[in-house]
Amino acid sequence: MADAVALERPLAGLRRVAAQLSARARTTARAYPRETIGAGVLAFIASVALGTALVPGTTGPAAHAAPPAPPPLIMRQLAPDQALKVNAEIPVQAGPNPAARPFAFRGTDSARAQALQCLASAVYYEAGNQDENGGRAVAQVVLNRVRHPAFPASVCGVVYQGSTRTTGCQFTFTCDGSLNRTPTAEGWRRAYKIAEDALSGYVYAPVGWATHYHADYVVPYWASSMAKNAVVGAHIFYRWAGGWGQPAVFTHAYAGREPNAAALRTAALAVPHVSPVPAEGQLAEAIKEIPGAEPLNLSPSMRGDKRVAVRFNLVARKASEEAVHEDYTKKFESSDNLKYALSSDTVAEDQQPLGKPSGTAGGSAVASTQR
Repeated sequence: MADAVALERPLAGLRRVAAQLSARARTTARAYPRETIGAGVLAFIASVALGTALVPGTTGPAAHAAPPAPPPLIMRQLAPDQALKVNAEIPVQAGPNPAARPFAFRGTDSARAQALQCLASAVYYEAGNQDENGGRAVAQVVLNRVRHPAFPASVCGVVYQGSTRTTGCQFTFTCDGSLNRTPTAEGWRRAYKIAEDALSGYVYAPVGWATHYHADYVVPYWASSMAKNAVVGAHIFYRWAGGWGQPAVFTHAYAGREPNAAALRTAALAVPHVSPVPAEGQLAEAIKEIPGAEPLNLSPSMRGDKRVAVRFNLVARKASEEAVHEDYTKKFESSDNLKYALSSDTVAEDQQPLGKPSGTAGGSAVASTQR
């Protein structure tokens, strides 16, 4: 009983204080109605912001929207010298370009073997003609993508992304026929060593958190919309502009397993790849006038090639098959000899000889041969 009385006394005091504060609040609200409403709104916003900050995983762009889709590697139709000039005019973004964190590979020995195969292939075919820094930069981009929510969570998944579609491969060597070339022994050893170092935690700092790159003699349509953050050898590197290119976004957990590299290679080689080419100028107008025609590159590996191939879609093929065919020899009056020459039909029994008939004194007709 004594405990209950002791507990009641402080509670009564708290109730008196609460009543006094409530009375003051009502008095203030009557005296300053607008200010009171404004203060209430600000307090609500502050409480929401504080609650969001305290809940894990709700900060950054990933909390509000899905990650952007990787853009297809569609090139502007520019000659190599023009592309070099355009690329040089795109400035490198000012501001910090922090190095990526070391990649922590957590998987089985089998998964590591597949990851090494895929990563070494990317290094060899994408930067085999460059020095080691060029290869290390490519490897860094692959591992950056593994940790970005817009890409697959495995090394082989990143390297071969889109390779089984007729368009849309992310690394051109998986869809331009390069995989048909057998690597040189020395080149493969170097690429494999770079891949081993990268999976063991080596970081190539100059490219930062870049997730995209291209050769300096081509200009993808997406180049102007991304943040250019490094140039290494013949490659230009980019990260997404805005929040999706910031280090805090690269929290995608590695899957811990890898698809079969040999199976991915075989599947990529089995697909007849084409690269969509946005035609320009008079060429585009000419192609538009051909029913069912679609412009495409002869080969993505023939960069800078000015030749153009045209593919006809199923609509054009169907229209061609349904077109009414009229025998060529029926369109004009011709002799039986000419009809025979054009059609390979059998000769009529009363076939006349070549040439024009000419009359003689005896009234008989003879042929005057033409040479």
